[in-house]
Amino acid sequence: MFRNKHWTIPRRRRHRGVMGLLLVLMAMISNPAAVLAGQIGAVEVSDSAVTLRFDGLVAGASTFLLAGPDRIALDIAGAEPGRSSAGAGLVRAVRQGRPDAGTARVVLDLAQPAIVTGARFAADGRSLTFQLRPVSADEFQRVSRGPRTELVPPAGFSAKPPEKRYSVSVPIGKPKPAVALPQIEGPAGDRLPLVVIDAGHGGHDPGAISPHSGKREKDITLALARAIRDELLASGRVRVALTRADDRYLVLEERFGIARRLKADLFISIHADAAENQEASGASIYTLSEVASDREAARLAARENKANVINGVDLGAHSGEVSSILLDLTQRETMNIASDFARLLQREAGQAVKFRSHAHRFASFVVLKAPDTPSVLFETGFISNKDDAEFLASSAGQKKVARGVRDAVQLHFARQIASSR
Repeated sequence: MFRNKHWTIPRRRRHRGVMGLLLVLMAMISNPAAVLAGQIGAVEVSDSAVTLRFDGLVAGASTFLLAGPDRIALDIAGAEPGRSSAGAGLVRAVRQGRPDAGTARVVLDLAQPAIVTGARFAADGRSLTFQLRPVSADEFQRVSRGPRTELVPPAGFSAKPPEKRYSVSVPIGKPKPAVALPQIEGPAGDRLPLVVIDAGHGGHDPGAISPHSGKREKDITLALARAIRDELLASGRVRVALTRADDRYLVLEERFGIARRLKADLFISIHADAAENQEASGASIYTLSEVASDREAARLAARENKANVINGVDLGAHSGEVSSILLDLTQRETMNIASDFARLLQREAGQAVKFRSHAHRFASFVVLKAPDTPSVLFETGFISNKDDAEFLASSAGQKKVARGVRDAVQLHFARQIASSR
């Protein structure tokens, strides 16, 4: 009989201390412009346009392309990373980082190859807008080998130290209440593991659309999620919850946030891929990349101000350095568990579901970033491919996908219980 176990695997500790603080202070002294950098106030993404808004003045920007996977990167001189929106249209996801002091980097993970056109700063220098133009994979590769595109704000509007500091207080209203938690189906109590299934997209976000049948990704993922739920419940060995059981929209953070609030043992986000090349086909499984993990762990620790409980450990009871190490260890263990499950899923579903040649991939999808919930994003096939789309839209195909997930889940938790004894 399965029991809801929590496991901790000792990992190599990384030490951060006084030397790191000294390096940061030295960088601030040697580059005071970094201290005065304007923050990115927002990254707004529509179907084919992107606007970056800045809380202060910036010194300039440059754009360049990165292939495999396809990305657009923007380095904003005299800026600090700030807020981002979710991806939309040609942009699958938006990430931010800091390649060096005084420079913010915004990376747009593309849903299909595209290049930047018509980039320009606003007259006051506080926003940067550009269009995205879809191109072929060959043209994207060609442009990615070219030089950066440099952009300079209008004269008189580059970053400079403020003469005075002002403080303005405005009412911001009450925070939006957390999304309601879904029903947990299966046996009552918590003795069985809990699996949260996330049907990608929904509501006003249809996801990818099949060029052959007009089928929408949000409908296919919901049907697959329901089929997986039914197979898991029929096994009698796990409890199941769906992040959405109907056609509703959830922001990405709410999706893995539901899994964390429910203390899920496994989180599976269901999607259907799309590509300009309609011959592309096959399923793939994504887990969080190590680089993305480091950045997310640091952001989470800062945002929650050490008040959050991670994997049963109250970070507020420890110093900043110890909390950082505990969070790092927890997320690395979570990543290892997710990777083990990804390999099991490919093996168990591989007889009935066609997978890509390199099916296990690594990325920094937002839905994978729960630090204490093993999470995978399952791209069940290409909705842009006629055969894949028909398979995923059929009840027979959905049942095959669901049975593969069921078998992988059962074996995954059996191994976890065996290793804990």
